Amino acid sequence: MLKSFRDQFNAAFTVAKYEQFLARFEADFPGQLDFRIAETPIFLSNSVRDKLIQAGEDIVDTIVAPNFRQLTEGAIPPDQRVPNEDEIPSLLTFDFGLCLDESGEVTPYLIELQGFATLYAYQSYLADCYRDAFVCPPHVTNYFNGHTHETYLDHLKQLFIGDARPEETVLLEIYPEQQKTRIDFAVTERDLGIKTVCLTKVKRSGRELYYEKDGRKMPIRRIYNRVITDDLQQFPNLKTEFSLTDEVDVTWLAHPNWFYRISKYTLPLLKSPFVPDSHFLSDLSSYPEDLDQYVLKPLFSFAGMGVQLHPTVEMLDAITDRSHYLLQRKVHYHPVIASPSGGVKAEVRLMYTWLPGQDRPQLVNNLGRMSRGEMIGVRYNKDFDWVGGTICFFEPPV
Repeated sequence: MLKSFRDQFNAAFTVAKYEQFLARFEADFPGQLDFRIAETPIFLSNSVRDKLIQAGEDIVDTIVAPNFRQLTEGAIPPDQRVPNEDEIPSLLTFDFGLCLDESGEVTPYLIELQGFATLYAYQSYLADCYRDAFVCPPHVTNYFNGHTHETYLDHLKQLFIGDARPEETVLLEIYPEQQKTRIDFAVTERDLGIKTVCLTKVKRSGRELYYEKDGRKMPIRRIYNRVITDDLQQFPNLKTEFSLTDEVDVTWLAHPNWFYRISKYTLPLLKSPFVPDSHFLSDLSSYPEDLDQYVLKPLFSFAGMGVQLHPTVEMLDAITDRSHYLLQRKVHYHPVIASPSGGVKAEVRLMYTWLPGQDRPQLVNNLGRMSRGEMIGVRYNKDFDWVGGTICFFEPPV
C-alpha cells in the first residue's frame, strides 16, 4: 500500500477529528447513517490499483461474451424472473479481498460479484467528507476513467434519468426508511433529484406505474432498482399493487434478473489469476482433499448470510439441493492497513456502469470495507475500531 500516505495520515489523525468527521453526516443527513464508517480511507499503491483494474477487465471479458446470458439462464429462479430484461446490466460490482500472493505482494482476489446497485451516490459524498476532515494528498482520486466529482454525478444522471424528468425516475426499495443503506438514498435524492419510493407506495394502472407526489399522480418511467427480489420472501404479507414480475412499461436500472446472472452463480465461469477456484457443489464427484481451504456459499443469499467458513464432508453430504451451493477456495485476507493498534484487513468493491451503446461496462468508482473480524461484514466487527465502510484513494493511472 502507499506507506508514505499512510504514515502521513496516521500521524495527523486524532479521535477529535474523527468525531467531527462523523458529526458532518448527522448534520447533512440527520438520522440516516446506520453503519460504521472507518477512521481512514484506504490508500492503494499503483501496483494494487493496476491489479484491480486488470482483475475487473478479466471478469468483464466473461460477461460481455455472446453466450453469457445463455450460460446463466439457470441462475434465475423461475418464480422470480422479471419481464423486459435489458440486453446489458446497467450496474455491476466486484468485491476483492486484499491478500498476499506467493511472492509476498499485495494482490486482490475476487470474493463476490453482483449485477446490482451499491452506494453509487454515497461513495462520492464519502470521499469529499474524508478529504475535508483529514490529511489526504490533493492529487489522489477515488474515481476511474478520468472522472471527477462533477463528471461522475453527470454520468449517474445520464444513466439513471436519461431523457426523462428526474421525478419520473424512482429509487425503489422495500421500507427504505428501515434500510441500513438509507443514507445513500438520501444522497441520491439530494445530488441526482431521484425520489425514493417504497414498493408498497407504487400504484398500477394497466401497464403504467405511478406514485403520489404532493397530491399529484407522478408517472414512473424508470426504476433505479434497490429491491433484492430474494428479500421479498421475508415479507410474505407485503401488500402491493405492483409485483416486480408484472408486465409494465418501465425502464429498469439494475434489472432484477441481472442480480442472479451476475452473482455467485457466475464464479465457476470466470478465468483469471485473480479469481479463486470455484465449483457448483452438484458438479463435484469428490471433494477437494484440502477441504479446510474452501468456503461453502449458498447461491441465493446476500450480505454473507448462510456462508459456512468451515465446511465438513458431513455438512456437504447432508445438502440435497446441491445445485444451489458453491464451494469456493478461501481467500486469506492480509492485514495490509496499518492502524495505531495493529494491522487491519480490507476489501475493495469496484463499481461499474454500463450505458446503452457502450461495448463494455465502465469502471467509475469504488467502495472499501475494513475488518478485524473473521468476515468483512458489520456483524463480524462489533466493538472494534478502524473498521467499517470506507473508500480507496489512489494516484490517477497515467
